[in-house]
Amino acid sequence: MTTTRVDPEVIRRLPKAVLHDHLDGGLRPATVVELAEAVGHTLPTTDPDELAAWYYEAANSGDLVRYIATFEHTLAVMQTREGLLRTAEEYVLDLAADGVVYGEVRYAPELNTNGGLTLAEVVETVQEGLAAGMAKAAAAGTPVRVGTLLCGMRMFDRVREAADLAVAFRDAGVVGFDIAGAEDGFPPADHLDAFEHLRRESVPFTIHAGEAHGLPSIHQALQVCGAQRIGHGVRITDDIVDGKLGRLAGWVRDRRVALEMCPTSNLQTGAATSIAEHPITALKDLGFRVTLNTDNRLVSGTTMTREMSLLVEEAGWTVEGLRTVTVNAVKSAFIPFDERKALIEDVVLPGYAAAL
Repeated sequence: MTTTRVDPEVIRRLPKAVLHDHLDGGLRPATVVELAEAVGHTLPTTDPDELAAWYYEAANSGDLVRYIATFEHTLAVMQTREGLLRTAEEYVLDLAADGVVYGEVRYAPELNTNGGLTLAEVVETVQEGLAAGMAKAAAAGTPVRVGTLLCGMRMFDRVREAADLAVAFRDAGVVGFDIAGAEDGFPPADHLDAFEHLRRESVPFTIHAGEAHGLPSIHQALQVCGAQRIGHGVRITDDIVDGKLGRLAGWVRDRRVALEMCPTSNLQTGAATSIAEHPITALKDLGFRVTLNTDNRLVSGTTMTREMSLLVEEAGWTVEGLRTVTVNAVKSAFIPFDERKALIEDVVLPGYAAAL
């Protein structure tokens, strides 16, 4: 469905904000190849273009084993200081090249310790790489602010350790927390002690919920654990019938709980059937605080520009709609209010005004 025409170059130039993007799912293919050679890791192919295609095919295969295998290769090259510094710096530069002015990057430090780095050293190294990337982006005239979300893996037993790290590094670039990994069968309340600790320490957090598992996952994340945002959350539509909101959906909309929606990724995991019918459009029209995100740029073969373009081309979105989700994202960012306000008033709104 196409109801409007927005020039692709206009979309590329629009200021963007991304809240849900995994560091280990967004490496450059050429970087994976070079780092794998340096550490002696065997890849499916050493041709960067073929590797990018392999990732995309695996992610779209419907085979969970193949999907998980994609992260095996990226994580293999993120176990050394050199690998983490490079991938973090390039992460920022790739966001800047895509027109992103604010981003939050998430990763689980426990997955980067196989090379001997401690959890704290992993965080320190990633922050160093991100800072280098932000400095280079600013020097090039494309400044981007990137905050870090530390993740605990919900199917393992180190979630509290990751929460402790988020508290320890909250004045050093870490802006919040998340739990990641297999959603179904691993409810967020299993880690209630970590979330209670974060609340006591005033560290905000989001929780992956409402993707592989339905409304009980979202309810538990919000009402039991106290999440300020929901990662994905596409299943909130289960609580909406003929435009009428149930109690949970009404809570999410009325309290302005941000939904970190990732259309291409949701298609790959089967949480949505098409871009045209992805819940993000209906939820936006119903007044939910939806945000647009990439999730895993390498694995999904996507960028923020591509995600926006797909919504324009296949779901009839306008520049005004893209502005709405961008403002929503900045409003819900885990950074201080004055910084959010300045980003919206000084960067986002002027950028969209120039395009309208």
